[in-house]
Amino acid sequence: MHRKNTFKSRMRAGEQTIGCWLHLNSGIAAELLALAGFDALIIDHEHGPGDLADAIQAMQAMSATPASPVLRVPANDPVAIKRALDIGVEGIMIPGVNSAAEAAAAVAACRYPPHGIRGAAYGLVRASDYGLATKTYAEGLHDNLLIVCQIETATAVDAIPDIAAVDGVDMLFIGPNDLSGSIGKLGRFDDPEYLALKRRAEETILASGALLGGLATPVEGADEMLRRGYRLVTAASDISLLRDAALAHLKAMRGA
Repeated sequence: MHRKNTFKSRMRAGEQTIGCWLHLNSGIAAELLALAGFDALIIDHEHGPGDLADAIQAMQAMSATPASPVLRVPANDPVAIKRALDIGVEGIMIPGVNSAAEAAAAVAACRYPPHGIRGAAYGLVRASDYGLATKTYAEGLHDNLLIVCQIETATAVDAIPDIAAVDGVDMLFIGPNDLSGSIGKLGRFDDPEYLALKRRAEETILASGALLGGLATPVEGADEMLRRGYRLVTAASDISLLRDAALAHLKAMRGA
């Protein structure tokens, strides 16, 4: 369903938002989380088992709510990006962006010629309401689409000023698992070397003018991240919410 991307404009205006990951490939779960009030639901095709048909069902379930559908593609691949955009996502997240050249390639994959290389089928894809909103979709694409590049290595942190300067890049999203792994300290979120690297990434992104996004960890929760200037924080997945609620319920019941 083509509509104005208020999620992007709200963050640009300074609002801080909360997102949740979708891994269950359930339209019902997506609908529930959207109705609960999450600002964005991130359909994960890098680590999740879903396909584009699953993603469409999730977006259809979200369409009656303000929640914005964002899709993380498996890789910085123009075919994967094109197919995700054609189904009508409002935001695209590209993992493992390590340089300005890689960021520019991602943006080019999102844009039609002469501004990019995206193949054009906007007369019939879901993104343009199957051709019912072709002109509105094509002309408003640059302003309406949220493009997110993930910062997940020490190399990427060094390149943040150049990545953020690429026209079309809206947000840099820090991935703590891979960032810690890139310095040989996977999952050690309290390690001083990792924390120093993450702080440098945060400060450089904020100074660049790009939106700052990231994933909360057991060491640094969402509240602290929002205090430091994040515009998007994710701290849960449909899987983790179900798992943790089930474990808490069983513990309470068996304790009783």
